[in-house]
Amino acid sequence: MPGLLRGVARTAVVAGTATAVSNRVSRRQAGRWAEQDRERQLAYQQDVAPPAPAAPAAQQTTGDDMTRKIDQLKELGELKARGVLTDDEFEAQKRRLLA
Repeated sequence: MPGLLRGVARTAVVAGTATAVSNRVSRRQAGRWAEQDRERQLAYQQDVAPPAPAAPAAQQTTGDDMTRKIDQLKELGELKARGVLTDDEFEAQKRRLLA
């Protein structure tokens, strides 16, 4: 009887370990796929975004424009802090916003 119990216990340990490893691999792969989706979506948004109209050289930025840009920069910073944007994505969006 002890041999049978030992065999059942060993099978349970092996099955539990295999399940844990399988779940970890699945989560890691899902994370990679989600990151690829985010990168594709960001690239698509950058490609599809209409070009900003060229401002005349004599026209100055109004206070409302500056406030909007500051708000957008804060939002980008929050997205970066939460891990939604990578450093490169953040820099690209910041350059686009300030251009």
